[in-house]
Amino acid sequence: MTLQVVLSGAAAIAAKQNIESLVKDKVASRLFSIDPTLWGTDAESEAAIRLGWVAAAEESLKLVAEVTDLRAQLVSQGLSRVVLCGMGGSSLAPEVISRTLGLDLVVLDSTDPAQVQLALSKDLAKTVVVVSSKSGSTVETDSQKRNFEQAFLESDIAPTDRIFIVTDPDSPMHKQAIQDGYRVFLANPMVGGRYSALTAFGVVPSILAGADMTEILDSAVAASKILSIDNETNPGLLLGAAMAKSRSHSGAKDKLGIFSNGTPIVGFGDWVEQLIAESTGKLERGVLPVILDSNSVQASQSMDDVLIVELANDATDSNFEVSISGELGAQIILWEVATVVASRLLGVNPFDQPDVESAKLAARALLESPSDSRQFSIKDQGIDIDSEGFELTGSDLSSSLHQLISLAKADSYFSIQCYLNRHTLPEAAELQSLLQLKTGRPTTFGWGPRFLHSTGQYHKGGPNQGVFLQIVSGAQDDLSIPGRRFGYRQLIDSQSSGDARVLGEKGSPVLILKLQDPKPGLKRLIDMLA
Repeated sequence: MTLQVVLSGAAAIAAKQNIESLVKDKVASRLFSIDPTLWGTDAESEAAIRLGWVAAAEESLKLVAEVTDLRAQLVSQGLSRVVLCGMGGSSLAPEVISRTLGLDLVVLDSTDPAQVQLALSKDLAKTVVVVSSKSGSTVETDSQKRNFEQAFLESDIAPTDRIFIVTDPDSPMHKQAIQDGYRVFLANPMVGGRYSALTAFGVVPSILAGADMTEILDSAVAASKILSIDNETNPGLLLGAAMAKSRSHSGAKDKLGIFSNGTPIVGFGDWVEQLIAESTGKLERGVLPVILDSNSVQASQSMDDVLIVELANDATDSNFEVSISGELGAQIILWEVATVVASRLLGVNPFDQPDVESAKLAARALLESPSDSRQFSIKDQGIDIDSEGFELTGSDLSSSLHQLISLAKADSYFSIQCYLNRHTLPEAAELQSLLQLKTGRPTTFGWGPRFLHSTGQYHKGGPNQGVFLQIVSGAQDDLSIPGRRFGYRQLIDSQSSGDARVLGEKGSPVLILKLQDPKPGLKRLIDMLA
């Protein structure tokens, strides 16, 4: 096992100023001894039921043989396509694991009707489905399960032969699955969703897709032995201090640019993004992760409020203030430790998500009263335009974009929230660099509705710095959900509109663009920002 964290500049200063107190307070050993008092009295009750992740890797080694045997049985039956239905913590880690190992895993983490239909329509005869939900009541995951059940029945396939459930004990999904005869894998209920990468939520779908999880789990176990020691070289303490306390001459470096540069781990930033944003973004505090890649202009532009972290093959050869290298399992447990250490230094509870439910409630209200749906005030060549949190003064797309950009302040960040099919419209991700170039500010990009289970907490609970561009589809396609009075189009529209309204009510500016024909509409938007 190798694990390196190399600091310089502001990050090294932050670590030097905080490491002595972290060691003196025995933060590392207390964490691995399951001490819920580390984050203060207000967080103690929640922390007491959320620290199971520190031993998750060792615990999950006991699960490997069972799931490996199941995979062998399925492969022998010619079942080679694995679909994972899950949101946020239920899907982000398996996606990183499968991509890193070059394995085929279909991740269905959307309510876009075309994206759901695509997952349903391909090679059903060879398909097995993992339905993952910690709460057992996630509306997206429940809906997807209903559609796969229907699809299998219509093909004379028993759903119980093809669908496997991962959830917490006694959740609504667990109880229903037992009643219906599904095979269930239970996760440790003492682990929150964003810390569940090394539990059954990460292990089951990854092994079924062909991953050797023993190697990943062993790496995490070995790293845990280093991360649990109270000394000034502990990489988890060093990284946590750098995340929370790095400063520039003008103030806090409260945005964290995560830059993949030579690491063999693929897509790691997507998993880290949820972990950090949802753990730290509350009480108007927090660290905003900004995912970068080798082509990102944000990685080469110095900003006073951004700390760049390089994920490298060799951390000792770097020009960035933080450089990290190590195997996937070791890095997972490293970032989990660093995030809770940063949360302690920021004075927040890393295990709650108090602002996530507001968007869910707003979406449910719109599902129950569709007549309250958004009425777009401006129409410009196939793009309908509206706003929340500020009043539009222009009458077309160009003036609306310029107005949104003008609302940025010195410490602002821009967030692009894209409720489109990420498989057929991947070019939407180009907007991140284009908008950053246009604004000179850190810019994030998230596919909706999956980011609602990820960075959504930070947007509403973190520092009030966000300026939001929401992109939705005006396509008329839909897909019904068995047993529901609404389909996927109404569901995704309610999720986007509900979140925009909550952000607007909190005083955040949101520009909403509805692309009547997403492909040409997206091209026009890209061309306008280029």
